Amino acid sequence: VQLQASGGGSVQAGESLRLSCAASKRILSIRTMAWYRQAPGKQRELVARISGGGSTDYIDSVKGRFTISRDIAKNTMNLQMNSLKPEDTAVYYCNANFILVDYWGQGTQVTVSS
Repeated sequence: VQLQASGGGSVQAGESLRLSCAASKRILSIRTMAWYRQAPGKQRELVARISGGGSTDYIDSVKGRFTISRDIAKNTMNLQMNSLKPEDTAVYYCNANFILVDYWGQGTQVTVSS
């Protein structure tokens, strides 16, 4: 599975960004897709994930601000990020678990300034 992430950028605190991840396989055939992030000097962490059935879950720090979704027609997974905070600054990676193997897209930088 090849994944292509896009949509990162630099914004001010309180603004929004939308990340997209295009997949080379039909996303409905993928067991789980997710967004991870890695800030400088920190470990990569799971931000949000969506199952094949469409159920979602988030880390506490982004609940109510971020929304993960899938666009079946475009075969993409998206992450709508609202009310961004400086602590959201990181490289964001999309992930797909397909037949029990993890696949990763290239990272996209998100920088939030105060």
